[in-house]
Amino acid sequence: MRSMRPNLKLLPFALAAAFALPASAENLQQLYEMARTYDASWQSSKAQYDANLYRSEQARAAVLPTANASAGLSRSQFENTLPAVDRPITTQNATISASQPLYRPANFATWEQAKRQVELAQAQLNAASQDLIIRVSQSYFDVLAAQDTLTFVRAQKAAVAEQLSSAKRNFEVGTSTITDTREAQARYDLVIAQEIQAENDLRVKRLALDSLVGKPDVQPAPLLVPLNIPGPVPPDVNVWVQQGEEYSPSILQAKSAVEIAQLETEKAKAGHKPTLDLTASYNVTRNPSGNSSVPASTRSNTGTIGLAFNLPLFAGFSTQNRIRETLSLEEKAQADLESTRRNVAQATRTAYFGVVSGQGQVKALEAAEASSQSALEANRLGYQVGVRINIDVLNAQSQLFQTKRDLAQARYNVLVGQLKLKQANGTLTPDDLARLNALVTAK
Repeated sequence: MRSMRPNLKLLPFALAAAFALPASAENLQQLYEMARTYDASWQSSKAQYDANLYRSEQARAAVLPTANASAGLSRSQFENTLPAVDRPITTQNATISASQPLYRPANFATWEQAKRQVELAQAQLNAASQDLIIRVSQSYFDVLAAQDTLTFVRAQKAAVAEQLSSAKRNFEVGTSTITDTREAQARYDLVIAQEIQAENDLRVKRLALDSLVGKPDVQPAPLLVPLNIPGPVPPDVNVWVQQGEEYSPSILQAKSAVEIAQLETEKAKAGHKPTLDLTASYNVTRNPSGNSSVPASTRSNTGTIGLAFNLPLFAGFSTQNRIRETLSLEEKAQADLESTRRNVAQATRTAYFGVVSGQGQVKALEAAEASSQSALEANRLGYQVGVRINIDVLNAQSQLFQTKRDLAQARYNVLVGQLKLKQANGTLTPDDLARLNALVTAK
């Protein structure tokens, strides 16, 4: 009895040919650069960062000198009975004034707050950059995984089709029952449904990647084969958690929020403190037709310089209650910082062990792939000699292709998981994406 079957040992070469790097394929680094110039979420974060920088400069203005210039022109009619006077009076004046804060605790605290706001804005921008790296990488590998799934389903479809043809031929010559044919037909119909689902899933994943980078019909470059996935470096979860204290954008934002809250308390306490400003002005007043007492043209120049001192005495207990409010907000900021530290530590540990577990899963699935391949060969041989039935071969085929899909997905999950691990503790940078790109992208 002759059985038609595909050579599954050539499947890796067939997959490599199916995903040969097209001329227009983009690698991970290229797609990230596209997303930086197109993604609306990233552009929003960048604009917010720029706005925060300009806002900090506004706060600095409160401790810098101010200067003003003013000018006026008025005309009046002067009348007097004894002696009899009736003439118009024109008055022209111009003033230049300046002020320099010498002691204003609230203003200087506001300036310090602005500096912390810049640090907070930088941490927010870093978080947005890391989020963009993850979104691009996830979409990139989602497309590759969907492509792999469709390829495996089509390979399974071809194998089941040949098994169906074999069952029909064997039934026609009387060496097998109609049950074998119906089982193979049922499995073939099921694979057709899986193919339709895989095609739609790939279409959806491609659309998601296209909308992220702003380019239609993006072709992600395939991975290198074989792929060597290194483990987390350093291989100590506690080191990763410690790094989060220094680099995590969430923790840095929470620390800046604490410092801002402390400075807000200083501003509230400044409500009890005096203020001192240096002031200066220069005024020129001119009456071309004289004034009420002198009929001839007059001009006066007045220059002043001095200190302006102000001491708050009583504000209806507003300052005291404002201090109590800011102290409570400062306590809240401290609690939020501690909560953020715990969340970052938990997320880092979860991501770390997820990568380690994923690498173990990859190794197990690689072994399972080899075992499934051997099991399929054994079932095919058993079917030829009559000790196995057709459903045994179909089940072995299904198990092999399912294992291949799971293995491909597990590899992608580990690669993305390594990026998410660095995102969790705040050490993720575009350089990490470049290193991953060099590791996985076909040349």
